[in-house]
Amino acid sequence: MRLMASKHLPLVPSAQPAKRLGFLTDATLCIGCKACEVACKQWNQLPMDGLELTANSYDNTGDLGATTWRHVAFVERFEDGKPAFEQPPFQSGWLMLSDVCKHCVRAGCMEACPTGAIVRTEFDTVVIQQDVCNGCGYCVPACPFGVPDLSMFDGKAHKCTLCYDRLTDGLEPACAKSCPTDSIQFGEVPRLIERARDRVTDLKRLGVDGARIYGDDQLGGTGGIGGLNAFFILTDEPEVYNLPARPKLPQDETLPGLLSTLGAALLLGVGLAFSFRKR
Repeated sequence: MRLMASKHLPLVPSAQPAKRLGFLTDATLCIGCKACEVACKQWNQLPMDGLELTANSYDNTGDLGATTWRHVAFVERFEDGKPAFEQPPFQSGWLMLSDVCKHCVRAGCMEACPTGAIVRTEFDTVVIQQDVCNGCGYCVPACPFGVPDLSMFDGKAHKCTLCYDRLTDGLEPACAKSCPTDSIQFGEVPRLIERARDRVTDLKRLGVDGARIYGDDQLGGTGGIGGLNAFFILTDEPEVYNLPARPKLPQDETLPGLLSTLGAALLLGVGLAFSFRKR
């Protein structure tokens, strides 16, 4: 079974995207139906994850991976020692979020790719070209969100394409099309950002004090990433949803790490020189 419908994938990166398209995923509207997961797998011809139960609440896909490009996380809250399903109705025992590739403004995976397989499209999205990918896996540790993954079927890296083949035909991505509550909203990023800000304002007015945007230069899109083209509305700290609050690109830590190593080596050399002089 092939892993992706790739008939329209780009061959060269786009220097100046014609449109900046992306996702706004509102966790307050997610009901955990997993319709987005099913639609993503169906459209992109991704194999199923199997029928094994993880025994981790109702979440049996576990995480994003090479064959799971949308993952609905079930964050179960315990109150008074009781799990969410044992709590009285209408209590906020569950937090649900449909996670996806963030299509970073500055993508660490693309910078780390040695073959040029990962490119930025005319929609400002980040796509892995399967006919160019050699399966080196450099993109995997370069992503601070842990999104790209090597497939056990073909050994290549895979992740969400934001349905590039649908975008070229004027269609919205399959996950957004299938979402029954409009938790996943698709469109031009500047407009989505305005919509997210208005939504957070409304939520706070309704008493949801923890409402926040995840994906700007204050939260989520930090550390040189420059923001996310797939961003979220959360009602709690990002770490609760297994998201890093202020991620950094690993490659930006190379120089500080090198300098600290050289400094440690210099101090060690000086210490050894003094020890031999004493002898």
